Amino acid sequence: MTGFDNPREHWNARFAGEAYFFGKEPNGFLAQQTDLLPKKGRALAVADGEGRNGVWLAGRGLEVLSIDFSPVALAKAQKLAVERGVTLETAEVDLATWRWPALAFDLVVAIFIQFAPPPLRDRIFAGLKRALRRGGLLLLQGYRPKQLEYKTGGPPLVENLYTEELLRAAFGNMDIVALRSHDDVIHEGTGHDGMSALIDLVARKR
Repeated sequence: MTGFDNPREHWNARFAGEAYFFGKEPNGFLAQQTDLLPKKGRALAVADGEGRNGVWLAGRGLEVLSIDFSPVALAKAQKLAVERGVTLETAEVDLATWRWPALAFDLVVAIFIQFAPPPLRDRIFAGLKRALRRGGLLLLQGYRPKQLEYKTGGPPLVENLYTEELLRAAFGNMDIVALRSHDDVIHEGTGHDGMSALIDLVARKR
């Protein structure tokens, strides 16, 4: 999901059909964190769309809850899970109203969740932290404002994009393991394709 201002019908239409809009393979940043992932436990994949990240995590032996507000996407996530031979729990969730469970997950993954304007984003960020158990790991990747020049994915709204200062302020009460801004080419289906202005956060709950 990358467009909070777009109605559910828009995303259902975008996720319709056989092709996977963001591809079937996990996000590259997520896959690079293999050594940091818990060996077992519960993981939450936030706004997981068609399930590429949640299914990959399930393949790593984690119990995964994949949430999204598009039922079409979630159905494809279950299809991908069957294809890959893993079990994936899915739930249709509107993050504007969802009550985040407390201390429920060992890992929370939030990849390109920049559909949210700042007031909702603040609530989502608080929810990410609430959902983690003590010592739990947060993995977050998003776009920086420079992404508006590349136009290779993400929202066209600068206020929805991340800076290092914003993420340090939002997650300063966690132990920040890594925070990195970089420009790289990514190929994630047709949804994210080309040179991209990225920012990665790895943080652990105290």
